[in-house]
Amino acid sequence: MTSELEGSAEDTQIFGCGGVAQVTTSSLTRGEYLSINLAFALGVTFGVHVSRGVSGAHLNPAVSLAMCLLGRLPWRKLPVYALFQLLGAFVAAATVYAQYHDAIMQYSGGNLTVTGPLETASIFATYPAPHLSISNGFVDQVIGTAALLVCVLALGDSQNSPAPKGLEPVLVGMSVLVIGLAMGSNCGYAINPARDLGPRLFTCVGGWGVEVFSAGRHWWWVPLLGPMVGSLVGTAVYWLLIELHHPAQEGALEDCQTVKNKYAIELEEGASKPGGGGAKDGEHEGGGGGGVHRQAAVEPQKLS
Repeated sequence: MTSELEGSAEDTQIFGCGGVAQVTTSSLTRGEYLSINLAFALGVTFGVHVSRGVSGAHLNPAVSLAMCLLGRLPWRKLPVYALFQLLGAFVAAATVYAQYHDAIMQYSGGNLTVTGPLETASIFATYPAPHLSISNGFVDQVIGTAALLVCVLALGDSQNSPAPKGLEPVLVGMSVLVIGLAMGSNCGYAINPARDLGPRLFTCVGGWGVEVFSAGRHWWWVPLLGPMVGSLVGTAVYWLLIELHHPAQEGALEDCQTVKNKYAIELEEGASKPGGGGAKDGEHEGGGGGGVHRQAAVEPQKLS
């Protein structure tokens, strides 16, 4: 599980939140919105590279939930994965704050605020745009996370069009990039409960105070629950529309039928030989029993 902490912290969130810090504290002179998109996307790419060989590189409780729903991760491991992903995001926020401390203080005039023209809380956690309602923000998070899960499941589906070996991290990062480019203006495309809650907890204890939970009409729960619902939606969409229709399932049935036919032919050939009803060398008399044993051996395959 430490690989989930490492992947979530050192690569995904440090690069992502670090990109936001650089753009914000430089007043857009050293980057822009695209810089933030690229920082998060490349951070995810390297986060997956770092941790996929150990934990599968979920880096996101919504992804871990999807793996549980599909039977690829035991449910008992879900809280453990989520905890370490959360800890990773918290550590990442603390690391970015330590690196950009002087820049944040210079930019904000020494006042760590959550709202206003010089607020810096949004360097770490997401907050809604002024036009966004809570209900629309929840829908935003559901759709964004569902889109992420459809992409991730497709890239790992060996019976569909899986990512070329070695390019999985790059394409997962590209999926995050396109979501940011297309769905980021409403509320910063958290699409990851740990990515938002971990840094929010850090800002709460790091000087911004409890206002990080009341700002935006108590926005904090939307990027926490919205992505989990989005995980359910995205997983259901992919399973119902894609996985249930894989032709490989028909091929498996055909293979079973072929095996059954093979043994049926052998039985017929044995019966057509002189004394075919007798026993083969080394078998008890009543060779039909050998046929019965062979037929019984294929019955489980017929059920599979």
